[in-house]
Order: sequence, then structure tokens, then C-alpha cells
Amino acid sequence: MSLLRAFIAIEIPQQIQHAIHKATSNLRRKLGGSIRWVAPENIHLTLKFLGDIAPAQADALTSILRAQADSVRAFEIEVGKLGSFPDVKRARVLWIGLHAPAELSALSCGIESACTRLGFESETRGYSPHLTIGRVRQDASAVDAQKVRRALEAATIDSLGAVRVDSVHLFKSDLKRDGAVYIRLFSAPLKS
Repeated sequence: MSLLRAFIAIEIPQQIQHAIHKATSNLRRKLGGSIRWVAPENIHLTLKFLGDIAPAQADALTSILRAQADSVRAFEIEVGKLGSFPDVKRARVLWIGLHAPAELSALSCGIESACTRLGFESETRGYSPHLTIGRVRQDASAVDAQKVRRALEAATIDSLGAVRVDSVHLFKSDLKRDGAVYIRLFSAPLKS
């Protein structure tokens, strides 16, 4: 039996993915190979990373998604602002921020709680909604880290638009030589 590398997420529309790509073009040019950039079509809002799951677990996960989606009304999130984890001075992950209503937090908490009841590891950090756009390479030198810090401090990204969230998805991630390919396994619509 082959395991699936899976996660639960909200899809980001193509026009917002392209707006992010365009808004970060100078940053990508300045930082080049210091960062492993996320392909625009792979930018999404992760709600829960599951790791490797057995195909049989997908059925239980679809039930969870259906129940959680039925409990939350569709909502909008505003996309914009550049940031990094853990902070600008020690950046490891580059992201675009989100301004979201309480519905996103309710959806995330409900999914986290239901997944924990199914035996998935509980997330120890609080949920911080963001769109990952790149990761600093593990072999980055101190000079590279300084370059990243200076570029982040100089960059500004304003509002990139709004996303209407009306469904949540279970994805599998196939790791390929040239990056991950995400395949939607199941979708659950939110309350309208």
C-alpha cells in the first residue's frame, strides 16, 4: 500500500497567484538562488499539513472536511503584505500575509481538532494564516542571510486583492525533480 503525502488547504485563484508573482519579481531577481521559490500555481493557504497518510484515511478526512465546511459560511480574505518566519533577521520562510475574518480561524480550529481526534499530530503553534512564497535554502551562507534580510527590509507589497473562500480541499503532493505537483482529492463547499 502506497502512502499519500497530504494536506488540507484553500485554493488561491490564478489571478491572485499571478499578482503575487508579479509583486515579488524584484525580490526574486535580487535573491535568486538563495531562496527556493514556490511556483505561482502552487501558492495555496494551508489549513493542516497531514504528512504521509494511508489511502484509507482519505475517507475519514473527507468526512471531516464535509462536516467542518458545513459549519462555516463562505468568506473573503484580503491578500497583501510581505513577511517572514521566524522574523526578518532570521528569515527561513518568506510569505504573503492575509487579513481574514473569524470564519477562517473557526475553520482552521475545527479541522485541527477533528484531525487530532483521528490521530494526526496536533499543531503546537497557533494558526498564522499566510501564503508561503519561498524558503531560504538550508545551505545559505551568512552573506546570503544578510542579503535576504536587506531585501526583505527594503521590499513593500501592498494589497493584492481579495479571495472569496467558498470551499476547502484535500490535496496530495507528488514530489518531482522540478518541484511538487498538487492534486486535489476532495472538495467540500462552505455554507453559502
